[in-house]
Amino acid sequence: MRNWILPEYIEDILPAEALAIEVIRRRILDRLLVCGYQLVMPPMLEFVESLIPSNDSNMNLRMFKVIDQLSGKMMGLRADITSQIARIDAHLLNHAGVTRLCYVGSVLHTTPSGLNRTRELLQIGAELYGHAGLESDLEIQKLMLQCLIISGINEIYLDLGHVAVFRGLINGEKIPVELETELFGALQAKDTSTLKELCVGAKKYMGKVSQQAFMLLPELYGDRRILIQARKLLPDYPEIRMALDELGTVATELESSVRALNFDLADLRGYHYHTGIVFAAYTNNSPNAVALGGRYDEIGKAFGRARPATGFSMDLRELSRLIKLDSRPKAILAPYNRNNKNLNKKIEHLRTEGEIVVVELSKYQNKKNTLGCNRKLVLKNKIWEVIDI
Repeated sequence: MRNWILPEYIEDILPAEALAIEVIRRRILDRLLVCGYQLVMPPMLEFVESLIPSNDSNMNLRMFKVIDQLSGKMMGLRADITSQIARIDAHLLNHAGVTRLCYVGSVLHTTPSGLNRTRELLQIGAELYGHAGLESDLEIQKLMLQCLIISGINEIYLDLGHVAVFRGLINGEKIPVELETELFGALQAKDTSTLKELCVGAKKYMGKVSQQAFMLLPELYGDRRILIQARKLLPDYPEIRMALDELGTVATELESSVRALNFDLADLRGYHYHTGIVFAAYTNNSPNAVALGGRYDEIGKAFGRARPATGFSMDLRELSRLIKLDSRPKAILAPYNRNNKNLNKKIEHLRTEGEIVVVELSKYQNKKNTLGCNRKLVLKNKIWEVIDI
């Protein structure tokens, strides 16, 4: 095997992409910081139990695992950072009021999570803890849209869902856990034939109205008119009524900020830990969501403190491939002369102003090779000046 070959779906980030990622990272972090979100840096490696607090089987399959040589316990390379932020909020910060945290770091997946995806994502996100109202959901959703816009994503299509719709149907009919799991799997796969079979075969657990409601969920996708249809077609359970009210309020607040806003009442992504509104942002030329988020009030329970929480995350590598930033800034070529104080002072002054100055090493001077520079420093009348090449 050639030593320079990397594992499948693992890639180096070369200069042009690395620069684009860094520009986007700075823009997003700067926005999060001025909105009051404090930066934290959790470790890449933790004990498996703390990385999968909600017993999410999907997360368990996505995670690389190793044996800790010191404790003998199983450790995991994080596949998501959200649970780590919940641990920090619950166990380390332990604040009584609202806590706003943000983060950025690599996450590793055992298999790629979507089309044309890498197995190493560079995840950035924000989480808000300690507030259960719709105001915090809206703050997070608006902040996510702002981060996408300042990154260069202008055409945003937002999908909204609410796990309480499915959960309300489950709780309203006292459906057993085994059947709930099967219904969940069929809805996740949008497998309407299997869903119908499950509903027909579960007559002893659910009435005709609920059977029809479950079978209708995959069809309840579209614009705001879907909420009207859902009120007419779904049982009038308190959980479902509240969920539809919340989706209507969010739609009113956000519809002017996006190109299109749709609802998917069968979206159960993150059902094992999400407890309220879930959302996904899409843009042109990408089959995958460019940002994901939602409410997950119980995730901190495993750490001894089940605080209300909502947040979002996005992959900087995916964003960098969708956004056309300016090419690498052109630099200024400076001659090599370590003993010329005026030259070195001029170089340092240009660099403090944000200019890229490349010093041409004496042994490799080559007039034909400008090292990507479009200007150069020349001495005119004993003054160093920048001129075009």
